[in-house]
Amino acid sequence: MNTWNRRFLGSEYVYGEQPNAFIKDYVNYLKECPNIAAYAEGEGRNAVFLASMGHTVTAYDYAQSGLTKTEQLALKHYVSVQTMLTDLLLDDLPVEKYDAAIMIFGHFQLQQQQAVIQKIIDSVKQGGRIMMELYSIYQLPYASGGPQQLDFLYDPIHVLQWCQSHKIIHFFTGEQIRHEGTLHTGLAHTIQFIIEKK
Repeated sequence: MNTWNRRFLGSEYVYGEQPNAFIKDYVNYLKECPNIAAYAEGEGRNAVFLASMGHTVTAYDYAQSGLTKTEQLALKHYVSVQTMLTDLLLDDLPVEKYDAAIMIFGHFQLQQQQAVIQKIIDSVKQGGRIMMELYSIYQLPYASGGPQQLDFLYDPIHVLQWCQSHKIIHFFTGEQIRHEGTLHTGLAHTIQFIIEKK
C-alpha cells in the first residue's frame, strides 16, 4: 500500500475539508471553465468546492482511500465529483479534454516535476487555464507542511520557465499562511501560478 493510501485511511480529513485558500481566493479565474480536472487531489476538498460552484469536476489521485473520501465529501455537500485512480508519473492523461486544471501541493521529485506539469497542461484545451500552488525550495525551515526533502520541493525559477510559453495571469512566490487540517498549518513558502494555455 502506498504512503498516501495509508495517510488517507482514517476518518479525519488530514488536510481539512475546506478548499485551499489560493483556489478559494482566485476561483473567479475559473468561472468560464465548466469542465475542470483536479490533479493529486487527495481527499477532495478542492474538487468538492469547485463542484459546489457549479463546475463539472474530475478528481485524480493515486490513493484509492483519498478518492473514496472525495466521494464521501461530495455526498456530504450534495454535489457530484468523478474520481479517477491515476498515477501521474506512469499513467497517460487525457489530452486537450478539460477547460481548466488545478493541482495543489502535488509532490514529485525534481526530475519528474516538469513532465508532470506538462502532462497536466496537455490535458487542458487551448485557451484553458491551469492553477497550481506548490511548496517552494525555501519551505524546509518553515516546518509547516510539505515534504521534508528538498528534492520534492519546487524551484520558483524552474516553475516560471515551465510557464513561459503560455500567458501568465498570476505568478507569486513567497510567504503564505495556510491552515489546512493537521498537516499544513502556519506560515509557509509557496509558489502560485495561473496560466492560460496558448
